[in-house]
Amino acid sequence: MPVIDQRLADAIGNIARRMEQTLFEVKRLIVGQEDFLESVMIALLSQGHLLVEGMPGLAKTLTVNTLARVLQGQFRRIQFTPDLLPADLIGSRIFDPRDAQFQTMLGPVFANLLLADEINRAPAKVQSALLEAMQERQVTIAGQTHPLPRPFLVMATQNPIETEGTYPLPEAQVDRFMMKLIVDYPTEEEEFVVVERVIGPPIAVQAVLSAEDLGGMQRLCREIYVDPGLIRYAVKLSAATRRPAAFALADLVPMLMYGASPRASIAMVESARALAALRGRAYVLPEDLQAVAMKTLRHRIGLSDEAIATRVNPDTLVQRVLDTIPVPPRPMA
Repeated sequence: MPVIDQRLADAIGNIARRMEQTLFEVKRLIVGQEDFLESVMIALLSQGHLLVEGMPGLAKTLTVNTLARVLQGQFRRIQFTPDLLPADLIGSRIFDPRDAQFQTMLGPVFANLLLADEINRAPAKVQSALLEAMQERQVTIAGQTHPLPRPFLVMATQNPIETEGTYPLPEAQVDRFMMKLIVDYPTEEEEFVVVERVIGPPIAVQAVLSAEDLGGMQRLCREIYVDPGLIRYAVKLSAATRRPAAFALADLVPMLMYGASPRASIAMVESARALAALRGRAYVLPEDLQAVAMKTLRHRIGLSDEAIATRVNPDTLVQRVLDTIPVPPRPMA
């Protein structure tokens, strides 16, 4: 393993301290949800988007809104509905009779933190309009390309599968989300604190970072060292969902319709880098990859009819893969 530059190590240590301050401010309003908040921090540092599944009322909107204030960024929330149009998302050209010219009206997608609420309630055209914004970080209106502000993070919420009146997200769009998070109900003690804070006096949060600060942190995270053995480990985890029989997981073959794409391997490594930064390290360890593997794989595999009929969920299959693929040695050992 190459020697870690002391300059980089000090810079990563500073990132850990600054992000800890950011989390402290967010937690002044948000109670519990430790894993959810950590994943949002990972997404911010690795420039990834989040797909969040959970019931209403679990502070998803409040989390993103609070983050925007702490980061001095712009927050927008879009309620996705069956009658939503692509122009409602990205904007359109409107004729101004005073100037006898068309003016470009930019849509709510032009923000640093975008909450796409109940994304699976919108039809395919709207979901496709969001696809370019997520992948290219730009939108095209009447043939003109408009770059989105940096940083740009989409956090899309999705109804549970049992909810009626929803449209399945296209596989191509689901693959663009770096991670899928499952948000559960708080404990009774956490809920007690939530109620106390809501009925109490308003809590003000302080701005900790600027968009420029976050941009610099994102660039530094890409310098974090990843051992080739860990990259191979991430590739094997993804490949095992595509060819399970080649990894002593032949019993999973009837359960899988398709496996994770190479984007899963990239997402695993990039998010592991961000997690290492949050933990104050300038290098990735196997436990970093293991911590993010479930979140980066669960939404990228397709279940067969047999798996659906027997109520097998993606998390069960991913856990089998994690339990079977040997973990590489720690690079610093």
